[in-house]
Amino acid sequence: MEARPTYLSLTLLLLCGCSLLTGCSGLFFYPDQAVYLTPDRLNLTYEDVYLDTADGETLHGWWLPSNNGTTKGTVYYLHGNAQNISSHILNVAWLPERGYNVFMIDYRGFGSSTGVPDLEGALHDAETGLRWLAANPDASGSPIMLLGQSLGGALGAALAGKWTKTQARPALDAVVLDAAFSGFRTIAQEKLDSFWLTWALQVPLSWTIPDDHEAQDLIAAVAPTPLLIIHSTRDAIVPFHHGTTLFTKAQQPKQFLQTDTPHAATFVYPEYREEVIEFLEAE
Repeated sequence: MEARPTYLSLTLLLLCGCSLLTGCSGLFFYPDQAVYLTPDRLNLTYEDVYLDTADGETLHGWWLPSNNGTTKGTVYYLHGNAQNISSHILNVAWLPERGYNVFMIDYRGFGSSTGVPDLEGALHDAETGLRWLAANPDASGSPIMLLGQSLGGALGAALAGKWTKTQARPALDAVVLDAAFSGFRTIAQEKLDSFWLTWALQVPLSWTIPDDHEAQDLIAAVAPTPLLIIHSTRDAIVPFHHGTTLFTKAQQPKQFLQTDTPHAATFVYPEYREEVIEFLEAE
């Protein structure tokens, strides 16, 4: 999860305390509507995509086609819990020149997407984007890989482990989870435990968060889709043990990439980009 001090502060106590009956899952989301960077400023061709959800929201996304003359596959990118796709684009802007299409969406309430963010809604939004991608003729016929970072990694684990396994939902050819936490309830209790004002309430408040989408409970079901878990030993937002927990509970085929970066900064470093490319090309 992105570094937002309020998540670790008294705000969590106050807001959770006010929402004991309705749950605290909305506290995982810190959206805004600012435009930080658009693909054209990075010399990337792109299309705006608008998707209607089953419950009446409209999601905004960007389609970035491969620009090196070949298409090796399409990467479906799920971003972290703050801001919107325009602040996360640098995490995937390097992929089109390596032969990969990229599709990225904003969850409801983020960027130009309508609605108010919550956990169930974000999961539906992630599936809505995958359904669109699977039906897109520009992506069909080539592998579809999911790349989720931080919150997007936790959503991606649920999508790949549960949501794509039922009712003939679209399959994935590979999954990459970077800096993902092992569960929504788990990370909430951990953060509450670390702050003296919320320590005593860690259990009752964390229990207001649904536990049926915990990545650690769903990760085994990602198999037989190849899985790469990335986590940094220096991650101060989602500690390293979350990555090792997910890897331990995952089934083969799986790989683990240990990094040494700040939270969700993996793709700033060319050597880690190459590791991911090797994984994608192998799959």
